[in-house]
Amino acid sequence: MKEKRHVISRVLPGSIAEELELEPGDVLTAINGQPVEDVFDYRYLMNDEYVTLLVEKADGELWELEVEKEFEEDLGAEFENGLMDDYRSCSNRCIFCFIDQMPPGMRDTLYFKDDDSRLSFLQGNYVTLTNMSRKDIDRVIRYRLEPINISFQTMNPELRCRMLHNRFAGEALKKVDLLYEAGISMNGQIVLCKGINDGAELEYSLEKLSAYAPVLQSVSVVPVGLTKFREGLFPLEPFTKEDAEKVLEQIHRWQKAMYEKHGIHFVHASDEWYILAGQDLPEEERYDGYIQLENGVGMLRLLDTEVRRALEERTGDARELRISAATGVLAAPYIKKCMDAIHEKFPGVTVGVHPVVNRFFGERITVSGLVTGQDLKNQLMGKDLGERLLIPCNMLRSGEDVFLDDMTVEELSEALNTEIVVTDEDGADLVASVLDPPDHKKQIRRQMYEQTSSSDRGKA
Repeated sequence: MKEKRHVISRVLPGSIAEELELEPGDVLTAINGQPVEDVFDYRYLMNDEYVTLLVEKADGELWELEVEKEFEEDLGAEFENGLMDDYRSCSNRCIFCFIDQMPPGMRDTLYFKDDDSRLSFLQGNYVTLTNMSRKDIDRVIRYRLEPINISFQTMNPELRCRMLHNRFAGEALKKVDLLYEAGISMNGQIVLCKGINDGAELEYSLEKLSAYAPVLQSVSVVPVGLTKFREGLFPLEPFTKEDAEKVLEQIHRWQKAMYEKHGIHFVHASDEWYILAGQDLPEEERYDGYIQLENGVGMLRLLDTEVRRALEERTGDARELRISAATGVLAAPYIKKCMDAIHEKFPGVTVGVHPVVNRFFGERITVSGLVTGQDLKNQLMGKDLGERLLIPCNMLRSGEDVFLDDMTVEELSEALNTEIVVTDEDGADLVASVLDPPDHKKQIRRQMYEQTSSSDRGKA
């Protein structure tokens, strides 16, 4: 194994690292005489109450430091690479890959395809298992890196090889048995492609996956996202209303069977299926505690619940306010329902909801997290937006006021000549963003497609 250099980038005030006089630029070489491969070795080795650190100072001097501390107490140092190792890139060429559908000329990090089991634990990313060695599996089991999130797509080994364009993709499914036998909790994902892994293939996959329950806690089924940049790629078709109805019938049947057997609904449809089928969202109990929220499963139901709960804690009044909110086409009708609920309790408060059509990626992309600054600018320019414009935090890069197309919130605010307030993901913050004075707080976006440091991730 090549030597890893873990360079300290920041020492937290009042921390053990500060007391030890560690400084940015110092290099952590070993803990208890063992080399540190990545952040999990670091966390595991630092759990002891007595640890010995080997640190190389900037001038090359080696310090051996003996530390007595509380169990699981951290050193209080941040490193230049939050993962403390190189990110592992994807070795597949999936027929549905979103990154292959990106336009040219965007920032380099947006083209990075990660397939790293460590990011599954740290950030909730989904992995295919194709580039995990037995050593990687053993580390997941040893360190209890759970839950691990797995992109199954299909349980048909031959079909999985074709879908991932990887001749080892089918064989990789056997690694699930090792995780299952070790009791490592898992969540699954199936990106459904019309005429490929739906219908009878989906039925076969759900039957195979159900055998891993309840260690496999859940499986989400999401429709493939199709941008307008698919020239030369595998031909994929969008799902129709009738298709969505069939998918939901299949999922609901499995939910009933799994709830009777295990007390969990197990398989979940993303919100898009219900909207496409023209059906009401499931009641809150069907989401099993919103275990698949990051895959768009139950986000709209939870938002409605949180908004109404937040309004119950407020006393209506006669204040007058007129503002606007921008969101993706998918969520717009539900955001309007939330704003109508606010208006009902505060009759003088009016919020105009603007669904933003995704011209940048194509109109088939309807989620708010892929709305760009230029689409907001072009479609809202010249409109009377009232006192301020609300936008959801998932439109922005992690920890920054920057959209996917590198336009900043400040630039958009100047172009629209209005104040912009970034709202957090929960319904209480949406209500507060409407009714309370803006506090200009920074928001953190959970990354779906862009490589990030684990130290500044958003909600997992």
